[in-house]
Amino acid sequence: QEQLVESGGGLVQAGGSLRLSCAASGRTFSSYVMGWFRQALGKEREFVAAITYVGGITFYADSVKGRFAISRDNAKNTVYLEMNSLKPEDTAVYYCAASQFLAPMRTNRPEYWGQGTQVTVSS
Repeated sequence: QEQLVESGGGLVQAGGSLRLSCAASGRTFSSYVMGWFRQALGKEREFVAAITYVGGITFYADSVKGRFAISRDNAKNTVYLEMNSLKPEDTAVYYCAASQFLAPMRTNRPEYWGQGTQVTVSS
């Protein structure tokens, strides 16, 4: 059974940093596009970042460009999201996702989802 498990969320002050991890199991996701989404209370889930398998090409939402960095370790079947200069508006549940192709990831329709991890940024 395919599973994505996030960790690393928590409470941080504005301007601080957090590193999220997503461990994949049940299949080899090394050839998949991996990504992160987030959903704030009362809002729709939104794309945050993605990284391809071939070439490790990265994509970011405009709201996080220059502050967040996505990376992956295919040997460990793990993807990371380094979040810096955090703002209160970054507060949300962050979800890891996996997709065979980029298009579903960019249109919020990846094949696999994690259960989410809460990130809270205090002002």
